Amino acid sequence: MQDNQASQTAQRVATHRAAHQLLDQPTVFDDPLALAILGPERAAALRADPQSSVTSPASPFLRAFTAARSRFAEDELRLAVARGVGQYAVLGAGLDTFAYRNSYPALRVFEVDHPATQAWKRARLAEAGIAPPPELSFAPLDFHQQTLAQGLGAAGLDPARPTLFAWLGVTPYLTPEAVTGTLRFIAAAPAGSGAVFDYAVPPELLDARGQAAFAALSQYSAKAGEPWLATFDPAALGRELAALGLGRVQDLGQEEINARYFQGRADGLRVGSLYHLVSAWV
Repeated sequence: MQDNQASQTAQRVATHRAAHQLLDQPTVFDDPLALAILGPERAAALRADPQSSVTSPASPFLRAFTAARSRFAEDELRLAVARGVGQYAVLGAGLDTFAYRNSYPALRVFEVDHPATQAWKRARLAEAGIAPPPELSFAPLDFHQQTLAQGLGAAGLDPARPTLFAWLGVTPYLTPEAVTGTLRFIAAAPAGSGAVFDYAVPPELLDARGQAAFAALSQYSAKAGEPWLATFDPAALGRELAALGLGRVQDLGQEEINARYFQGRADGLRVGSLYHLVSAWV
């Protein structure tokens, strides 16, 4: 993204999340704030014409994956809270709405994002009349000036307490070294901590439809100033996670995600082969 501009990717993801509430029944991921966070004009336009969100043949697959990864993250969070995890850090939060519908009174939530995107989100929240709850802390972070540890520390995250890190829709836009660095930081967190993230698979490992989606999406992102920089081979990533000390790894590809969240749907909604979902624990 550009240094002084909000992320276009965050806007696109939020639109897919909101369109899922209108187009897909039953919903895989129920988000009562998904439309409100778009702002009144965009929300009204989407309500009037939900199909306006379908801008390419890949749109239904992206909408499905956006819903599935949010559901996966919050499913993993529910299990983590039951095990005693009391901190939830949303890295690259964009227009994520979890903190504003958080049903866990003891859970502290930290939203980490580029200062420009975070300022834009806070303006959207004010416009929608959504008040940040007291258990939420914003962590504006410019990686050119601060580390993740510094940004979270300044926001009040307790490094001695287990934390679940949700890192959705971010890894393709980072270098492989930056992804590994963040995973190393998470692996050094206290026992019981974990990460939920997604990643893109290299095109040579994809089917024909996945390769076409990869080409279209990567070109679109590059034109928007947010080029894709990292893809991961699932087997190699599994070895890297193990080497970092992260275990109990779930790596869900197309078949596993569709079996878990889209089985038996009459509308045929499903994810494609481009992205995987992962959870891993310290």
